[in-house]
Amino acid sequence: MKTFVVSAVSIVLVSILFCPMVMSAPSMPNDVQMVQPDPSLPKELAAFWGKWDGLPGVDQYFLIVEKIDEQKASLYVWRSGPAGTGWEGYEAKVIKDRGKYKLWFQSRYSSIELTLKGEYLDWSGAPKGGPDAGARFIRVR
Repeated sequence: MKTFVVSAVSIVLVSILFCPMVMSAPSMPNDVQMVQPDPSLPKELAAFWGKWDGLPGVDQYFLIVEKIDEQKASLYVWRSGPAGTGWEGYEAKVIKDRGKYKLWFQSRYSSIELTLKGEYLDWSGAPKGGPDAGARFIRVR
């Protein structure tokens, strides 16, 4: 009986420790349609396309760039934190600044700029009347 109790407790503890890693991505919105970028799109711009998982911070984020072309990108942002939890859809403008591509959009709270830095997607923005805030994402494989 003692072995059974120790085994059961061990299984529960392992489940608690590893469950957050397995459940990092929320369920996808029903209307997401992942559209591959056109092959003629510059590689630096096409690299924004895909699913991105937010690295740990104050809020939890997940981002999907479902469509992208040379003028705009359709994206979804899921966040969980003090501002609320859930998905929101946005249309971002594609901007080329000093030879680097960026995506820019206006959320309910702030202007957001997305830039690629190596394997990461960086989110920066200034909430209305507040200090700059940011997040970092890594591509979901």
